[in-house]
Amino acid sequence: MKSTLLTLLFAFSLIVCKAQETRPGPQLPPETGETFKVGIAGYTFARFDLDKALETLKALDVHYLCIKDFHLPMNSTDAEIAAFHEKLKAHDVTGYAVGPIYMKTQEEVDRAFDYAKRVGVKLIVGVPNVELLPYVNEKVKEYDFKFAIHLHGPDIAIYQDADDVWNHTKDLDPRMGMCLDIGHDTRNGKDPVADMEKYHSRVFDMHIKDVTGPSKSGYSLEVGRGIIDFPAMVSMIRKVGYTGVCSLEHERNMDNPFMGIAESLGYFRGVIETTKN
Repeated sequence: MKSTLLTLLFAFSLIVCKAQETRPGPQLPPETGETFKVGIAGYTFARFDLDKALETLKALDVHYLCIKDFHLPMNSTDAEIAAFHEKLKAHDVTGYAVGPIYMKTQEEVDRAFDYAKRVGVKLIVGVPNVELLPYVNEKVKEYDFKFAIHLHGPDIAIYQDADDVWNHTKDLDPRMGMCLDIGHDTRNGKDPVADMEKYHSRVFDMHIKDVTGPSKSGYSLEVGRGIIDFPAMVSMIRKVGYTGVCSLEHERNMDNPFMGIAESLGYFRGVIETTKN
């Protein structure tokens, strides 16, 4: 009797182990296999250190970060830059660009390009004074970098929307383009879906966010709670063959943004999944 009971217990344990072995795991992120990637803009973590930012990216299975200088100062030594990249690597994160960086003098342009070269990226998200654009254009040729002008909606006098950036760059080197911030574009009364279609050849980065209205009084909030048509946006990103990063730039409740970040990425990824052909 005792022998029979032991045999049954052993058989049951084998069944349990087998069930555990075949238990299905989570699916890959829905952007897997797409031409574009999903990331997070460093500005999202303006009030948190790099460790907290990377902890958040890891928890969300996000692997691309646009580097802000409060996480990696522009005067960092080569050793500090190497340590920074080692920390990113430990979290399976790639720093794919630097910025946004504001530039008011030629010296600041020089500094930004030198910084990007030492960091090891070939994309700068920048906001140079308009009179500096010819100089930035020459630096782009010299360094063979892409330069994405960050548009800011009605909040500042320059680069308010995609039309504005296009008009300033269309006759410059084709590596001069824009970071299409779909929230700010919308707040300036524009349609970011239509602008993505018109200007996709010069869209080198994207900031993903939602807003409450198409005016200066409209403000940023969790993706899916505002007025931007995300199914149409994702479909257009696919249509034009965008190969850059769609970086969430979360700007609400920045003292405690983590639930909003998770909600926004979850919504955006849900749209990616449900709009697949």
